[in-house]
Amino acid sequence: MQITLVTVGSRGDVQPYVALGCGLQAAGYRVRLATHDSFQSFVRSWGLDFAPIAGNPQQIMQTDAGRSWTESGRNPLRFMRRLQELLGPAVLQMGADIRDACRGSDLLVYSTLGFVTFYVGREMGVPVVAAPLQPTQRTRAFPNISFPQHLPLGPWLNYLSHVVAEQLFWQPVRPVVNQWLVEALGVAPEGLLGPFHRLHHNGPPVIYGFSPTVVPPPRDWGGRTHVAGYWFLDQQARWTPPADLLAFLDAGPAPVYIGFGSMAGRRPEETTRIVRHALALSGLRAVVLRGWGALERADFGPDVFVVDSVPHDWLFPRVAAVVHHGGAGTTAAGLRAGAPSVLIPFFSDQNFWGERVHALGAGPAPLPRSRLTAAALAAALLEATGNATIEARAAAVGRHIRAEDGVARAVSLLEHYAA
Repeated sequence: MQITLVTVGSRGDVQPYVALGCGLQAAGYRVRLATHDSFQSFVRSWGLDFAPIAGNPQQIMQTDAGRSWTESGRNPLRFMRRLQELLGPAVLQMGADIRDACRGSDLLVYSTLGFVTFYVGREMGVPVVAAPLQPTQRTRAFPNISFPQHLPLGPWLNYLSHVVAEQLFWQPVRPVVNQWLVEALGVAPEGLLGPFHRLHHNGPPVIYGFSPTVVPPPRDWGGRTHVAGYWFLDQQARWTPPADLLAFLDAGPAPVYIGFGSMAGRRPEETTRIVRHALALSGLRAVVLRGWGALERADFGPDVFVVDSVPHDWLFPRVAAVVHHGGAGTTAAGLRAGAPSVLIPFFSDQNFWGERVHALGAGPAPLPRSRLTAAALAAALLEATGNATIEARAAAVGRHIRAEDGVARAVSLLEHYAA
């Protein structure tokens, strides 16, 4: 059986799918992973077949539109408008690439931004499974991930927030998606309100790639929705740490980790100054990841080790706390390591994960990037590394997550829906 996995986005959107692909391949399936060409060598290095999808996420995030997108904060309208500026022009080519990648497949599995795979599967008569890394379905249990989670909206307003978010996404991309449906697939365009009501009531099965410890499945998601657990790709066995990093770790108390992954933003020099000042105020050692440009190259001093990349599964169990932007993958890695987490959300679901970590007791309240100061970051660092309750809760959450096997659970579910 040929299974094609489709994912669009940054490294955090691709790496879990590589882990899932490896699990499926170990179970005896032929696996193709369709994503951006910049990840081709990474995908192939794990023995998976690869198919390209248009777009280079890192280059896109360095554009004015990309940097503006990361600064949309808690404003869902601004977030969706900026997403349309980034995604809209690429939909036609992405659709063509995904269609090519899916030919000859017996089962299609897609991430949130790979949503056109649903239409490709319907055209080809191939079973389709949605496999998001964030909760995307309507529920009365909590608001849509684009909305603040701490507001006491109640069940009906929670549900309405999902409907509103669907339309905030759909209306900007509706013209180009409908153009693709008519011109490429030769099918009728979607109506004014899009496919969401149909998908909610009679859509494909959904397998979520996050932990039920972190987001327990609401009762109103139904029997065809599953929270499988995180899809971790353990890399430390394939990675040799540099001698100077090992020497730094051995030279003093466990440092904190600070990194903002694929985030860029318009003010990397300001973020760098804030981080440097916060570390000086807190007196903590740190390993700092430059990422895609949220932090500048700078002299942080002898108590800070700067890296361009390091596997989270190797580093995070060795640090006193994890400070990051709140991407789904980094959040998962920090929680699994049992390290207290300080989340500095830039936008969208990062706010959701920040509030979930705080609700679990595994870290202090999130610090939105728009309100970040050196004093606030230093206070959060000292709370994360000096609060015994947070340390105990983070350790307990880590034990629960390490006892789960999200890849094995997802593979079992996919086998069920492919049968």
